[in-house]
This record gives sequence, structure tokens and C-alpha cells, in this order.
Amino acid sequence: MLKVRDTGWYVLVQKAARRLFSEAQIQSMQTFILISLGAILGANLRYWVGGWAADRFGTTFPYGTLIINVTGSLILGFFMTLLTDRFLVDPRWRILFAIGFLGAYTTFSTYTYESVNMILKGQVWLGLLDLFGSSILGAAAVMAGVLLGRAV
Repeated sequence: MLKVRDTGWYVLVQKAARRLFSEAQIQSMQTFILISLGAILGANLRYWVGGWAADRFGTTFPYGTLIINVTGSLILGFFMTLLTDRFLVDPRWRILFAIGFLGAYTTFSTYTYESVNMILKGQVWLGLLDLFGSSILGAAAVMAGVLLGRAV
């Protein structure tokens, strides 16, 4: 089976990159590319799910956002558990999928995962503070932004 790393163009690009950039710069660029590729897919799926939900259920309630937040949370919890508890995988998958894809699909998933993870580790009060504090402070920040926007 032919791998990308075996192709001539990949080798040429690698050699050129190593002449122009340090290893840290190359790794940083790879990280940005992985996040960007995941984000393109996540943002487009978010757009599609939001439109599908509006067509299917109407727009009197933000069903699309609710579906996106809940599914993103489920997927992040499942994915991060597999990565940290079950399988040994290349850490770039976390960058591509958890940060890039799910970061663009929903940031709610990260917040809920971190809150629940603190609770599961025995930091119940911190987890609850993050869970409810983010919701309350987030709502307050949105209100402040709305009021500031209206004042301009």
C-alpha cells in the first residue's frame, strides 16, 4: 500500500521545509494546518445541521444549536475517552478532531467535557462551578455584549 510519505513530492516538500524552517516552526505549521482542516469540516457540518434543524423543526426555538451542542458534547466525551483511556493514537488526531473539528462544530462540547471531567476526578465543586459559572457568566456576557452593541 502506497503511503503519502513514500511519494516523491512529499519528500521534496519535506527537504525544502527543513532547509527553510526549524523543526519547531514545521511542527507549529503542521498544528495550524490540522486545526484548520478540522475546523473547515466542523464549521460546515454545523452550518448543515443548523439548516437541517431549522427546516425540520422550525425556528421558534434554536433546535440546531441544541442538537449541535449535545451531539458535540457526546462526540467529544466519546472521542477523548477513547484517546485517553482505550487507545494509543497519534496526538495529531486530537488536534485535528477535538480542537479543529469539534472546536468549530461547537465550543460547548469542550466546556461540558472539562466540567464533567473535573467532577469525575473528584473535583465536584470546581466542576459544578465551571458548569454553572460558565453558563451564568456566559449569559451575562452575552447580555452585556447586546447592551453594548445597542448602545453604539
